[in-house]
Amino acid sequence: MNAIAPEISEASSAAGLLHHTFGYPAFRGNQEAIITHITSGGDALVLMPTGGGKSLCYQIPALLRPGVGIVVSPLIALMQDQVDALNQLGVRAACLNSMLEWQEVREIERRLFARELDLLYIAPERLLNERSLGMLDRLEEAQQIALFAIDEAHCVSQWGHDFRPEYLQLSALHERYPQIPRIALTATADEATRQEIVLRLGLGNARIFVSSFDRPNIRYTVVEKDKPRQQLLAFLRGHLGNSGIVYCLSRKKVEETAAWLTGQGYPALPYHAGLPAETRTENQRRFLREENLIMVATIAFGMGIDKPDVRFVAHLDLPKSLEAYYQETGRAGRDGEAADAWMSYGMQDVALQRARIDESGAPEEQKLLEAQKLNALLAYCEAPRCRRVVLLDYFGETHEPCGNCDVCLDPPELFDGTVAAQKALSAVYRSGQRFGALHIIDILCGKATDKVRQWGHDTLPTFGVGAEFDPAGWRAILRQLVAAGFLRIELTEHGALKLTESARAVFKGERRVELRRYLKISAKKEKSVAKKRIEELLELGPEALASFEALRRWRFETAKTQGLPAYVIFHDKTLKELALHRPTSLATLAETPGVGAAKIERYGKELLRLLARG
Repeated sequence: MNAIAPEISEASSAAGLLHHTFGYPAFRGNQEAIITHITSGGDALVLMPTGGGKSLCYQIPALLRPGVGIVVSPLIALMQDQVDALNQLGVRAACLNSMLEWQEVREIERRLFARELDLLYIAPERLLNERSLGMLDRLEEAQQIALFAIDEAHCVSQWGHDFRPEYLQLSALHERYPQIPRIALTATADEATRQEIVLRLGLGNARIFVSSFDRPNIRYTVVEKDKPRQQLLAFLRGHLGNSGIVYCLSRKKVEETAAWLTGQGYPALPYHAGLPAETRTENQRRFLREENLIMVATIAFGMGIDKPDVRFVAHLDLPKSLEAYYQETGRAGRDGEAADAWMSYGMQDVALQRARIDESGAPEEQKLLEAQKLNALLAYCEAPRCRRVVLLDYFGETHEPCGNCDVCLDPPELFDGTVAAQKALSAVYRSGQRFGALHIIDILCGKATDKVRQWGHDTLPTFGVGAEFDPAGWRAILRQLVAAGFLRIELTEHGALKLTESARAVFKGERRVELRRYLKISAKKEKSVAKKRIEELLELGPEALASFEALRRWRFETAKTQGLPAYVIFHDKTLKELALHRPTSLATLAETPGVGAAKIERYGKELLRLLARG
């Protein structure tokens, strides 16, 4: 009994902190087990989806253990927002980064050694300099380091999409302070990345906690790229007044798209690594603090974004991998409310990503791995089955069809495409495997362009044999043949299609090919998530809806006065609960999820007055 008594006590204290400080009635998923393990001194690797409550897994142990929790984060521009959110909860937090003045640094260090801090956020490059290590040595001698939390742990992966070289040095924490528990956290990591995190950070003895990667509130939609700006505009009509992110591959496209969206009545800001640091910081600050703003960005933007009310993430270009796609789309709907993940892609996207891999100068082993990851993404895009099933299968998780993706809501029409595949493969072969998709489609459709005639391809046996499909239909077929591995895009010849060894069985009729028929997705279907949110609000009833809007206005003014993002005050979900149940006392107010003791003390009486007005 004595051996397990401390664990029972810790869990009880953790539950008390969860309710009293953070305002939540119960833990979710693995949270309690992780917190108990870290609080008792164990190391852990935590894989949990965005919005799953990773932060609590180190914040609560830091409050339960003696000393200060040291949180390593690569996100200098976001540290202050995280600190502000904790201070709102009554948790004593601060951050050390290169954006602070010397006097501010000295004051934080004073508070640190005066035992006036519960959590200290610090950038990895600063943590590992001599001054910071000396500071940690002094804290460790006084037994005043509660734990080390390494956030965004996938940054240690040299072959990952968010690699940060300074993360490789974080194994020094274990070597220098072996008795202090460490928790490494990430929102996404496939099996190869998990193994690399364990190896690079010396977490061989750590307990690994893997939560479900499912984000049931996100609706996944993939469309064929055809007039992408107009497709994006049709999608955004269902998200008027919503905050969202639009990802583009190039910096030039980011700036052009942001300007175009603003001109179309959708306020948008650009974000990419080529912008001046002060511009990036200001645009990020505005996105976090203002409502109804769109950020158009390259992958340089997004990691660690805590904004809970991002209602959509749109990809105008194909991301680098399924892992990158999952992480980028995971920035939508952190509040658990309905959100959209929308992507358009075409053959040109595939050619550009293949070229990026080929021209990267990376070792051949890394190129092969990146090509495999791209192939997995293409298979996701072209799969005729539930998007969520395919996505979660990639992370080793089984799932039933979700009923909340484009494939489930509008199942594709499948047909025996063996003959069509043979025609397409034959056209590629007979034209010398030197031409891209557009040229092959011209041959199949019998379109005698100057280029087709110049090469004599209007005399090929395959010229005009594909009249049963229009160009859009053949584009879809060629994409599926690439995704299935029967064709590959040759990087050295401007996107030329070439046959793979797998194509031989199709030619011989030894392998049946099932294809999905090309169908345009209507704008009406694309708007359904936004309609769902409107319906959910209307279900509150006129009185509760009026209270909800009044609470939102109050939150906006309160946040503006304090110079904080609105969600740091309260999430929409909490405001809905307040509007619906209309607590009439501080005691009943405390029963509302998201309302902790510090916020009751700070805002309780004001909230009760607002709710009493009706």
